[in-house]
Amino acid sequence: MEKTYETIQLECLGELATLVINRPGSLNSLNTQVVADLAQFVADIRSPEGQEVRSILITGAGEKAFAAGADIRELASMGPDEAEAHSAAMQDLTRLLETLDLPVIACVNGFALGGGLELALACDFIYATENAKFGLPEVGLGLIPGFGGTVRLPQRIGPGLAKELIYTGRSIGAAEALRIGLANAVFATKDDMLDAAAATCREISAKSPAAVANAKRTVDAALGLPTADGLRVERRAFGKAFTTEDSRIGREAFLDKVAPAFTGH
Repeated sequence: MEKTYETIQLECLGELATLVINRPGSLNSLNTQVVADLAQFVADIRSPEGQEVRSILITGAGEKAFAAGADIRELASMGPDEAEAHSAAMQDLTRLLETLDLPVIACVNGFALGGGLELALACDFIYATENAKFGLPEVGLGLIPGFGGTVRLPQRIGPGLAKELIYTGRSIGAAEALRIGLANAVFATKDDMLDAAAATCREISAKSPAAVANAKRTVDAALGLPTADGLRVERRAFGKAFTTEDSRIGREAFLDKVAPAFTGH
């Protein structure tokens, strides 16, 4: 897939799409154009031209920041109605990302603050460099997280820790993020992180795309439900898996002791 955007760079290598937020002069802050470009990227991935992509990495240009949050210059002149509309646009983007039938990995180099962390939380995994910093500092501006942070951070690390980080506006480093389950893995350099994330994507791409999509939808649908309801979601999805071509291919390949050639259907 070959596409160009104003504020993000896209590199597609085989089945892997790497997306770089490209505003290093403003620490890759998420202004209105970045949000629009990211939303257009998701639309392009969902188009027929994007069907060859099986996994996505998102990172920030340079070494200093994944994304340092919303563009405060834009927020400074907003009234309540504009702010709510801006929040809705970013929330819509994060919903588009997290409902993609593909694995999405946030590769956090440097700052992931405010909207930057909220963008990362909409991804399936978070990989980080040792210099990564995570936080939701909005209370220091008299605001609250508005791009999904009050919902997804408690889901990721539990309400107690999430409330502490939100109420204090405190930033934490990569080691602490790994310890509390915010980050999946930490790497010495950005190149090491991107190489490891690409390797994870290749590992996932070798599996059934239909099954990976089904698993993602099932985990997300059951998240937060009572156990009995979550199990009901799972068994329905398990039954649905048996309707796919990939299920037939996978079972036959296992019995024949050969590698499966999945189709994604």
